[in-house]
Amino acid sequence: MRESWKFRIYLAAFGVSLEEIETHGDALLIGRISERIERSERIDKAVVLAMDGVMGPGGKIDREATQVFVPNELVARETAKYDNLLFGASVNPYRPDAIERLEWAHENGAVLVKWLPNIMHMDPGDESIVPFYKRMAELGMPLLSHTGAERSFESAQDELGDPDRLRLPLETGVTVIAAHIAATGRTDGAGKFDRLVAMFASYPNLYADVSSLTQINRLGYLRRALGIPGLAERLVYGSDWPLQFFPLVSPWYHVRHVGIGRARSIGKIDNAWDRDVALKEALGLPRSVLQRSATLLPPQASSR
Repeated sequence: MRESWKFRIYLAAFGVSLEEIETHGDALLIGRISERIERSERIDKAVVLAMDGVMGPGGKIDREATQVFVPNELVARETAKYDNLLFGASVNPYRPDAIERLEWAHENGAVLVKWLPNIMHMDPGDESIVPFYKRMAELGMPLLSHTGAERSFESAQDELGDPDRLRLPLETGVTVIAAHIAATGRTDGAGKFDRLVAMFASYPNLYADVSSLTQINRLGYLRRALGIPGLAERLVYGSDWPLQFFPLVSPWYHVRHVGIGRARSIGKIDNAWDRDVALKEALGLPRSVLQRSATLLPPQASSR
């Protein structure tokens, strides 16, 4: 990822430079997130996500195939320093010791497990990982899994972002949050969004987050989702931080729906989280969606 032209853009979105990271280490990023949450008027806490790598032969990380790796140990240690941050773990279930790593994450305060199958090269529908799902369900750990196509990285196996592959964890009793509501990509001639929406009636433990739904490549999907009867009750707020910057996101892309005056006032909001909430509310997001994570995440999320 460091070789990508996107790398420095992402650092800028975090409010750090490469030189600062090389001097102070990755923990600086987590501290900057806490600082911005502290200044937010709308967000009380944020879940900081780890990201596991691609598993190669012998159950070890394939460093050539892994585009990003954020260790659980780093995120657990650093988020524990801040009252407004929570630990989101990431465990590739193809690790030989995946269940032990899951249990370690739970013991160290993780409130969910995050996957990005498209770049982790793992299949959520693989029957071999059912024991991992069963332990997740026993621990009450929700799964936040990317759905849809993936364009933030250099390459992706987008067939792994098909929401239909999430039926296995759902049927095993895991609470699943489909990130980005599968707002991009197609499978077998059907939009992944439509494939996901069709699943809600069958799985009461299925939710979707609204992260990234104001980005230029997902215009219209938030209003479309909110227009489906009953779907708002299954939505969860998400920010897709740090991808909240212009030209990826702007209230002016939504001026047809929010109006010139409101687009102007939203654009003047300095805090990125507050700006994100304001824009989504202007597009009709109900307050209940902003509060739903408090009921979905395990008790340690509210006790911090």
